[in-house]
Amino acid sequence: MNALILVDLQNDFLPGGALAVAEGDRVIAVANQLAQGHPLVIATQDWHPPGHASFVSLWPVHCVQHTKGAEFAPGLDMRAIHRVFQKGADPAIDSYSGFFDNGHQKSTGLGDFLKSQGVTSVTVMGLATDYCVKFTALDARALGFDVTLIREGCRAVNLQPGDEVAAVEEMRRAGVTIID
Repeated sequence: MNALILVDLQNDFLPGGALAVAEGDRVIAVANQLAQGHPLVIATQDWHPPGHASFVSLWPVHCVQHTKGAEFAPGLDMRAIHRVFQKGADPAIDSYSGFFDNGHQKSTGLGDFLKSQGVTSVTVMGLATDYCVKFTALDARALGFDVTLIREGCRAVNLQPGDEVAAVEEMRRAGVTIID
């Protein structure tokens, strides 16, 4: 079985949000369309406590638990989503991947859940290509899932020019199938 993983389609990553991804809102229609054809749809949710360590060193304050910024994007069909996996809740370490924290110390439970449902392949899309999408796809491959990335359903932060291209190439080298 194939599961669709919608990565971090949240208000703070949309235009006008605290950590806006350019054209991030354009992936919502793609998510809704893809969700209709998948037997299992999972959403990941960045879910930071106030004062999260990443706010000091890397990112502006974003996706704080129980705030409007952490809510899913308006227009995202939540009825199609079977389960939400929250990440980044440990105040001391970030979690780009939907599967593990950045140190691979703690699991979100997503991998075990997918395996318990008979999932052997995943389709990944969301925000942002060069961070949370990339690490979710790479961890899915490392856990033995066949992984397909839907580029039309992704947008990148691109802190440095070319970050998106490099991320896609890294995923391709890891065995992720890229659908343009």
